[in-house]
Amino acid sequence: MCDRHTTDPAHDPSGAQGSGPTRLRRPAEARRAVERAVAERCRVTHTQCDPQALGDAVLVASELTTNAILHGGGVTDFRVDVTGPCLCVSVSDRSDEIPVTRPSVDPRGRFQAGGRGWPIVCRLARDVRVSGLPAGGKCITAVIALT
Repeated sequence: MCDRHTTDPAHDPSGAQGSGPTRLRRPAEARRAVERAVAERCRVTHTQCDPQALGDAVLVASELTTNAILHGGGVTDFRVDVTGPCLCVSVSDRSDEIPVTRPSVDPRGRFQAGGRGWPIVCRLARDVRVSGLPAGGKCITAVIALT
């Protein structure tokens, strides 16, 4: 689990710029939504987009979406919002299971495929929050610095 992980309610993007709720089927759609939100922020604020920060945000959105599809029963909601110097990506799925970091090697010392997505999210995000949803499932919100 992330050191910065909490189970508080998801980040409240009040007054944020962004796409709001979206139904998506593929991680590529999540990546495009993040790219659009960041491009819009840079256009509105007349600031240069940091390519490293954009890459981090795109990767986090892609990993959260992929994990929801592979391990969470599918994406039930997706939100991307820009709040000040940060981007908030929220992905909801049908599973109540909290993500965990799997060992990269098995008991015999052999490297295992997969299991890298959650550690990537935890490393790149400034904050990660997991919230249970009233009808079941969870919402994971990751906050990524854009500067």
